[in-house]
Formats: sequence, C-alpha cells, structure tokens
Amino acid sequence: MKSEFEVAFNEIAETRALNRDMVIEALQQALISAYQRDAGIGKSQRVEAHIDSKTWRPAIFVEKEVVDNVQDKRTEVDLERARYYEPEAQIGDTVMVRVEGTLKHLGRIAAQTAKQVILQKIREAERKSLYEKFIQKEGELVTGTVQSVNSQMVTVALDGTEAILPRQHQIPGERYKQHEKIQAYIVEVKPDNRGPQIILSRTHKNMLLRLLELEVPEIYNGYVEIKSIAREAGYRSKVAVAALQDGIDPVGACVGQKGVRIQNIVRELHDEKIDVIEWSPNAESFIAKALSPARVSGVYLEDDPFVGRTALVIVPEEMLSLAIGKEGQNARLAAKLTGWRIDIKSVIEAVTEAIANLNSAALQDLQHTHADMIEEVKRILEKRAANRIVTAEEYTLLGRFSDVVQRRLLAARQQALQQRLAEIEAVKATLPPAAFQTPVSALPLPSEIMEALQPMENVGEIMWRYLLDEKRLHQLLSDCPPDSFRKLQDALDAMVFPDLPEAEPEPAAAALEVTQPLTDAGEDVPAVFPDLFDGERSETPARRVPAAALADEEDFDEDDVPNVPSAGKGKGKKKKGRQLIFDEERGGMVVRRQRKRGGKWHDWDQ
Repeated sequence: MKSEFEVAFNEIAETRALNRDMVIEALQQALISAYQRDAGIGKSQRVEAHIDSKTWRPAIFVEKEVVDNVQDKRTEVDLERARYYEPEAQIGDTVMVRVEGTLKHLGRIAAQTAKQVILQKIREAERKSLYEKFIQKEGELVTGTVQSVNSQMVTVALDGTEAILPRQHQIPGERYKQHEKIQAYIVEVKPDNRGPQIILSRTHKNMLLRLLELEVPEIYNGYVEIKSIAREAGYRSKVAVAALQDGIDPVGACVGQKGVRIQNIVRELHDEKIDVIEWSPNAESFIAKALSPARVSGVYLEDDPFVGRTALVIVPEEMLSLAIGKEGQNARLAAKLTGWRIDIKSVIEAVTEAIANLNSAALQDLQHTHADMIEEVKRILEKRAANRIVTAEEYTLLGRFSDVVQRRLLAARQQALQQRLAEIEAVKATLPPAAFQTPVSALPLPSEIMEALQPMENVGEIMWRYLLDEKRLHQLLSDCPPDSFRKLQDALDAMVFPDLPEAEPEPAAAALEVTQPLTDAGEDVPAVFPDLFDGERSETPARRVPAAALADEEDFDEDDVPNVPSAGKGKGKKKKGRQLIFDEERGGMVVRRQRKRGGKWHDWDQ
C-alpha cells in the first residue's frame, strides 16, 4: 500500500507536469526549512534531508559535535551515538546524525514554513520547466489565443503560459480581438522571476519562411530551398527559391495549383503581397528577376572593395516606375533579396548621359567605331524631344547603344579598380606580415572603439586603410568620441610586431612607386609619408604613418639612432630615426635618416 507521502508526491508531479527529481528536491528543501524553524538553529549548522525512493520515508540529518557530556542536543552528540553513524569518530569531531521523530512533532509554524517552501520550489520548478520548453521553440511558429489588447502590446495565451506581441512586431493595419486564434513567430525567450518572457512577432521575415514550410511540402521535405527573403510586413515580400532536385519547378511548388498555397499565406499575413522568384547563381539574371514584375534591359555589376557591390540596372522607360515601385519599395526589396545595391536608370536617361559624355576618355573612341549608330541615336532623341512617335525598332537601337556604352564604362571602371588594387597590394607589401596575423583586439583601445573596428579583419587591414582609405576608418568611428581617430593613430604607433621569415619581395613591392594614391577628395597628390616623431617634419605636406609600418624596412646602425623608448609593448626598445618619403626626382620612395656629427644630431640626410 502506498504511503500518504508517496501519494502526495505523485499527485504534485502529475498535476504540475514536473520532473520527479525537481519535486523531490523541493520536498527535501522544505523539510530542511521546517526543521531549522522548529529547532531554532541557524543557517551555519549543516542540515541535510533525504527521501528513500523505495519506502518514501523522509529523514533529516544534522551536523553535531562529538562530546563527552551533551549539554545541547541540537548541536552536540555523545561518542557512542556518533560512532553509530561514523565508526572512526573521536571527541571533537563533527558528524552527521539523524534526527529521530522530528517529522511527527513539527510545530504548526514549522509545517506552514514547509508548505510555503514546497509551493515556492514548485513554482520555481514550473518556471524553469516552461523556460526549457519554450527556449527550444525559439525561432519556431506557434499558435496562441489573444487574451488582451492595448496600445503597446497584445497578450497571447500559449500552452501553460503567456507571451507578448509588442507593437513593433505587429503587422501594420492588423486588428486583434479577444479569444481570437493567431499564429506568431517566437523571436526571443528570456528567463524572468515571474516565468519565461516570450516575445512574439508577426513581422519577422522568418515567419514567412515557417509559413512556407507548413504550406509547401517540397520545402519541408528538402526538395526546394529558400535562398533568401526580403520582407516589408503588411505590404510586400520577395522570396528567392531554388530546386534541389531535377524536375521540380520551385516557383510552381510554392505558388501551388491556381495559387492555392500562396493565397493561404497571403490571408494569414493580412493580404501581404508575396513575389516568389527563382534563384539563380548568375547575379545578373537573379537581379533582373528580383525586380519583377518590371522588365529589365540590362544589368551591369561592379564589385568595389571601397564602395561595395553595386548593380546598375537599365530598364525601358515605361518600366521605370514599376521597377522602382511605390516609394522605392520594389527596388529596396530587390536589393535586400540579392545583397547588391541597385541603381536604376531608364534607357533614355542612360543614352542621354552617354551622348553628353562622348568626349570622355572611356567613350571618345565610340565616335569613330560607332559613328553611324551615334548619329541615329541623336536623331531618335531629337524625334522624341519633338513629341513624335518612336517606333519599337528605334527603342531597340537605343537599348543596343546603351548596352555598348555601359559595357565600355564598366570596363574602364574595372581597369581603374585593378590599378587601385595593385596600389593596395604594393602598400600591403611594405607592412609587417605579422600585422595581418594580429587580431584587432590586440590594439590598446577602449572597448567602444574596438567594437566599431570589428569589421576590419586584422591590424594590417586597419594599417593599409589608414594609408590609402582613411575615409573608411572615419566612417567606422563616426559614432565614437571625437578623439577616437587620434587614439587609433597612437595605438598603431605603439604596436610592435615580432619578426617573421621574410619572403622574396615582388618587384612592384620592392619599388613601391605609388604616384597617385587614393585620397579622401580623389585628387592626385604625391604619396608622402612623414617622419615617425612628433618633432621635426619634412617640408613636403605629409600624412602620418604608423611606426609599425616601417618595422620591416632596412636596418640602420644602432649607433646612428637616438635612444627613444617606444610606447606600449616595445617599452625600452629603440625607434629608428628615419623617414619614408616620396622623391619626385627619383620617381619613387626613399628613406631618410639622421646622422650624428660631433655628438649631436643634425638634419635629415638622404
């Protein structure tokens, strides 16, 4: 026959849907609190409670000191009884002794304490169980019932707890009613003293992904993959899909027969428009499809490490407004979907700009190679300016001319980019190889500046950007204190890199003839680097260069160098008294150093 204790235990575990170990732990803690309250002992005395899993009999053990003559039974025990629990016990030792008959004689206050502890522990166990349950559902779709609605949030009842749908995660224009069933995406689950705080969203792009998985078996089973999603909740979304198995139409699978599948999702998302697009590994084709329903004439890609990935899209004039969309929505979603910044021009706009810039370096040879086409294009533009009808064949000719021009301009930009990349590689070759293996976190900088510089891969990346692309560093530090850039300069100067085995220098790196570096304003100026010290500088206008940038330069006689302690890790190490500057007569970089004459340091010699 089951004991009353076992019956109560099973009832608590089943009704509360709790783990048995959690309930046993709560009961044991309640017994300890009840005994401490009844016996009037402090927290410093060790007390343990155990529940036999077979007999379900609880027992309490108290730490007591072994003495000859027991004065206080609460804290002392005689040697004979102590050796019953610890055979090797001696006078003065402390042993754990079982308390006899305590549970039957606990007072009313102690019993009430035990009850409160049990309830508290059970509530804590329930909260922990709920948190563990919903943390596993983070990023999943759930169905709940609306409990209350106010201006800030909607409270939704889930399985055994409540969740909130904040205003910023609600679909614009959507209204919620009490006791209404809604689906939402679990964005975050936070632990809290009153239970897990569950935050829902109906605007997150992954909610659309989960709905597609529910409605489209091909996606759920892995035959169709969702490559990317761009969403403006309540208005429009674009989804790029690709088939992972031959013979499957990914767009058709998502739309369904007569649009049944996609319409179910549209209704769930408050009549949000959804464009399903077939993904393509060819970026030009993918961008053209992403701008649907607009028809595209040409796509011209440019991947610039300074500006980023940019796509120029040429569309027929009648498609311009459709390609851009209302308030730029279509172009904006296409850019999010593809990961390219998209600039859109009409054919007429592109051709007009090309005719106006025929004398530029990139287009001037067209006046000889495509003279007849240019004359015909000018005639068509004059005809259009006079509000006369332009035929489809003439529009086709404008499109062909636009394609020729844009490809010429793209080739010219690519050539300029290659030159810039060559300059970057030449400058990188002058930097210490160890700089490109040193993480940004190695710089002695405040945490806010360090966090802003995280997009930089390593210290070497920061150093060459400092020399050629200072504007990028200023952009990264724009939200930091005003003196952040100066602190970065000082940190770079303080860096000391270990010597690494040197590789054979490339001819371009050895010469380092950089005559047109990239500057913030874009003007052509000599690539001049000033001295490393804050004192005398060269007469030619110059920019500072980190001292570490010259770590691999040719060594000079230590006797010819002033003993100037370096900052940071190189404390006590000598800095070379030298400058790296651009010599206009020689057409390349030269190094200047100071010489000691009569025990004094004189001007810089080349």
